[in-house]
Amino acid sequence: MKRFYSSSVSEDLGCRRGEFSRKHYGSVELLISSDADGAIQRAGRFRVENGSSGENTDYAPSTWHRTDVHLENPEYHTRWYLKYFLGKVHQNYVGTDAEKNPFFLSVVLSEQNNQRIPQYHSILWRKTGTQKICLPYSPTKTLSVKSILSAMSLDKFEKSPREIFHPEIQKDLLVLEEQEGSVNFKFGVLYAKDGQLTDDEMFSNETGSESFQRFLHLLGDTITLKGWSGYRGGLDTKNDTTGTCSIYTVFQGHEIMFHVSTMLPYSRENKQQVERKRHIGNDIVTIIFQEGEESSPAFKPSMIRSHFTHIFALVRYNKQNDSYRLKIFSEESVPLFGPPLPSPPVFTNHQEFRDFVLVKLINGEKATLETPTFSQKRQRTLDMLIRSLYQDMMPDLHKGNNMLNRRSFSDVLPESPKSTRKKEEARQAEFVRLGQALKLKTTVKGDTTANLATTSFCKKEPWESQSFCSNFPHEVVCADSWGQSLLVSTDAGILLIDDGQPSVQVFDKTLQIKQMNVLEALDLLIARTDKGKDSRILVFRLSAVQKDIETKKIIRSKYDCRENKLERTKGCHLYAINTHHGSELRIVAAIRNKLLLVTKKYNSDDTSISTSLLSSPESPVEEFQYIREICLSDPPVVMTLVDGPTGDSDNMICVAYRHQFDLINESTGESYRLHHVETNRVNFVAAIDVYEDGEAGLLLCYNYVCQYRKVYPFSGHSPLVQPSAYDFHFSWNQVPYAVVCAFPYVLAFTTDSIEIRLVVNGNLVHTAVVPELQLVASRSDIYFKATAAVSGSSDSSSKEMSSKSSPQTPTAYEKPELPLPSLEAEVPCKNLYKIPLSNLVGRSIERPLKSPLAPKVITTTPSSGITSLPVLHSLPLSRMEIKEIASRTRKELLGLLDEPIPKTESSQKLKKVSRRQSDPKQGAVRSTSSDRIISSSFEGYSERRHLSTSSDPDTSANREENSPSSYPFQLISLFDEDIIDLK
Repeated sequence: MKRFYSSSVSEDLGCRRGEFSRKHYGSVELLISSDADGAIQRAGRFRVENGSSGENTDYAPSTWHRTDVHLENPEYHTRWYLKYFLGKVHQNYVGTDAEKNPFFLSVVLSEQNNQRIPQYHSILWRKTGTQKICLPYSPTKTLSVKSILSAMSLDKFEKSPREIFHPEIQKDLLVLEEQEGSVNFKFGVLYAKDGQLTDDEMFSNETGSESFQRFLHLLGDTITLKGWSGYRGGLDTKNDTTGTCSIYTVFQGHEIMFHVSTMLPYSRENKQQVERKRHIGNDIVTIIFQEGEESSPAFKPSMIRSHFTHIFALVRYNKQNDSYRLKIFSEESVPLFGPPLPSPPVFTNHQEFRDFVLVKLINGEKATLETPTFSQKRQRTLDMLIRSLYQDMMPDLHKGNNMLNRRSFSDVLPESPKSTRKKEEARQAEFVRLGQALKLKTTVKGDTTANLATTSFCKKEPWESQSFCSNFPHEVVCADSWGQSLLVSTDAGILLIDDGQPSVQVFDKTLQIKQMNVLEALDLLIARTDKGKDSRILVFRLSAVQKDIETKKIIRSKYDCRENKLERTKGCHLYAINTHHGSELRIVAAIRNKLLLVTKKYNSDDTSISTSLLSSPESPVEEFQYIREICLSDPPVVMTLVDGPTGDSDNMICVAYRHQFDLINESTGESYRLHHVETNRVNFVAAIDVYEDGEAGLLLCYNYVCQYRKVYPFSGHSPLVQPSAYDFHFSWNQVPYAVVCAFPYVLAFTTDSIEIRLVVNGNLVHTAVVPELQLVASRSDIYFKATAAVSGSSDSSSKEMSSKSSPQTPTAYEKPELPLPSLEAEVPCKNLYKIPLSNLVGRSIERPLKSPLAPKVITTTPSSGITSLPVLHSLPLSRMEIKEIASRTRKELLGLLDEPIPKTESSQKLKKVSRRQSDPKQGAVRSTSSDRIISSSFEGYSERRHLSTSSDPDTSANREENSPSSYPFQLISLFDEDIIDLK
């Protein structure tokens, strides 16, 4: 589709960040293996991942910076009962639902996060699995069991929940949590010589080559099995019946034992090598190390006779360039898992290859456990355990003794009531003591990741924030990015903010903007102002706004914007625009239960945006045209425009109201049901348009749920919205008020946390607790406002691992000494932070159009609450005058009104001038810390503070942008590796 305007790389990226493709995760193929005579032996359907080469893309995937190499659903975020409950006073309940199925509920008030914010963590144990939610804590409002279960969509009961007071219940609940899967892993490693086509040949190799031995050394350490006290992965550690040595490693807190074919017992009499197959054939994941050139016959999973192995990782070593090539085969039923392979899937950095392989294999085994083969077994086991535990408690339920109390729907309190008797105090002490003992025993036994008990490594993650504006005193209503700056609607008016510069007032506080969009490529600012019947949509030229700033004109007020009002939009309470490039800009305004469609078109023969602007008036209102009005049954709460495949008559509007999401045909106004919400109460959050391989889909977000629905092209006049195999859903741990998609991630913003998951499967990657969080803008870079308590000493800090240390050997930790402001008491500090979109999506991009605040300083008229602020020109004054004279001369010839100065290529020269120079004296300070191991909870928390580094002239600008001089706040990870600059 032909674009009607040129755009910056960054803005185009912001528009496309909702695009993703499952092709990055391979395609399903029918693989057939045959013997030396060509006879077919076995066949199977596998998803083959071999990199994304061959796709028509406008970027080179091999130049991406890998941002998506993460463990999915990591145990330090998913093993809640072990992490938050054991060793603390908490409450457990038992009951039966309307179908007479027993369930257990556990609730704890915890502040085990990096900001020490109290939160309720709740776990619902049912036969279908566990459901976990996090609820905010309020000191003035107690939380009832009924409200917690209602939040988990459990409103009807056959027997109301009752509290369990016996401390032994902790053992049983810990067993229930362990059914989610082991935290330790065993992987098979099979050596295959060049030309070997059957598993009998591969299993019969007595020794491996030199390159195979180097590969094993890269995977882990060689350990002696006899007397081994760590995780053994089913190997004999007493009598050497499974060999004398093996390969073992610890990766991000997970113990891994490798079943290496050449290290397992070999039998000359047994051609099938049953002893070797007994171990490797029962591994869910197997690595195949194949010798030979690329032209040699390739390995196929159908060569291996195993009903248990679901994932094969084919590794080839190239001696010429000392690189490894990776290929992944996954059984068809295995859900998608990351990270996707690079293109080409060749690794010259061996350490990066090791980390990638281990993350891929761990995620693969976790994904395999969700296949019907394993999930049904796990569900039967969980159902049996829950029913057995419930039956054991039945006598006490009928007796009504001290073990079970009839405080059904009692308030969940952070502490026991003051009237608690000594007996209850003794019971709680015993409850905590037993929990601590269980936690210690589980840790020593190796059934938990190391970071749940001790320290762990942190690495620079793509979602880490940068300080954008410190001590921001105003209340933010809405905002949008403008180049490198941020245009913010506040209680003091509309401000333009740039990193490291004073804010500039653009409009005074009489203009109350509730919603805005900055469209740099179209030179437009769209805004919804006021409220109720007085609300309207206004449209401005960005160049006119910038000109007002540069030429020291009086700051505009509400009464200076009469010419910018878009017709027919009075009373508008919501509007939406199309985010993807098409033949026209579309605006849909919601006025109560009516939708007003307005478009803005350009002639197809316009060569550039600047030439069309020369003949346009200062107010762009006349360029918009009313198309049609569509009536709905109710006013929409959420509204999103969805681009059709042709853009002719198949564009759609997704609206949310009552208990449903509907699709509206823009051309006909017909409505189609997309999704119906079954719960009693609905909190609509967002409907995000995403495009998979160019086909439209929607992420429907409401309550705790995020539902992906694929929207197929129209058949006649009706969209095909029937259920698809591509549809999926997942649940957030906390109800978000905003959701942002930045492939491969989708981020949920709550009042005190950012929850980060993967778009393709909804798997959790990270949860960052952020105090008093408010999302500010997310069209390009993500801006948010948060409150952090700045104290006189550092309570904690991040951990680091020396680049010279081996991946198996943790290093010592020490607290950093960072300069902090000396304050007598803690002062609440409201700051603006930024998460660069380039870090999230992993592409190195140039900045958008230049910041409206450019290098030459002049003064503006001061206004109430805002001091005299420097305003910067984007062009030298002499060139500015020349451009203005030329522009005005052209307008006089054409008989046009005053026109803002168009941007020319001379502004590009100023990018180098306006870019702040890095300080070569600054160095990188990487902090370390030691975790506190407390008897009540083996949990450490950390806070990262970084100083920018810019010694390298090639990366100084990028380092300066991504690394401010100090970070009073950082989103942290619990693991650490070498910090890598994302350029």
